[in-house]
Amino acid sequence: MSEVDLNKSEENITEENAEGVKEGESAEASAEENKQKPEIVIEDPEEDEAEQEDAQAASDHDENETEEAERTSMFGRKKKEIEKYRQQVEELTDKLKRNMAEFDNFRKRTEKEKSGMYIIGARDIVEKILPVVDSFERGLSQAPENDAFADGMKLVYKQLMTALEDMGVAPIEAVGKDFDPSFHNAVMHVDDENYGENTVVEEFQKGYTYKDSVVRHSMVKVAN
Repeated sequence: MSEVDLNKSEENITEENAEGVKEGESAEASAEENKQKPEIVIEDPEEDEAEQEDAQAASDHDENETEEAERTSMFGRKKKEIEKYRQQVEELTDKLKRNMAEFDNFRKRTEKEKSGMYIIGARDIVEKILPVVDSFERGLSQAPENDAFADGMKLVYKQLMTALEDMGVAPIEAVGKDFDPSFHNAVMHVDDENYGENTVVEEFQKGYTYKDSVVRHSMVKVAN
């Protein structure tokens, strides 16, 4: 074979190899392109809708559970707040009752003190008026009968005794009564068969009470 034929043969082989390489490279590039292209999936509309419904149902269930948990938590907080307020109301009610009881005791005590102060003041006035009453009685006992001035004084005396009676002042009964040291003050004793033992036979000074309390004891003579 001549050199020219050999060169042609080598050229042909080289071209064939080049074409083979190109074909190989083309095949690899085509495979790489197929890998890079996204796979086209045809989805079933019914399956997609079912999945969406399941997802929505799961979401609704989660929301319901969340709302239920929130309601439970809120109810627990409200229950605690209600219990707290109830305790506060009970404490305030108990405190109010105690204050009302204390105020009622204070009112009663104050009224009693006022009443006691009034009685003490009235007793002092009655004690100062009684000597005037004694003077009236002594003067009227010596007044002549059918005397206009004496009759006028008797009316004044009667008016004075009525005013004292309206105030609660009353004379102590003595003559003919059994001697009672709570009301009588014995300044003299006498033996008298006409009276029983410890009987008041004479009154020297009239005693008085004010609202069942002795203002002045009767000064009396008692039979033995």
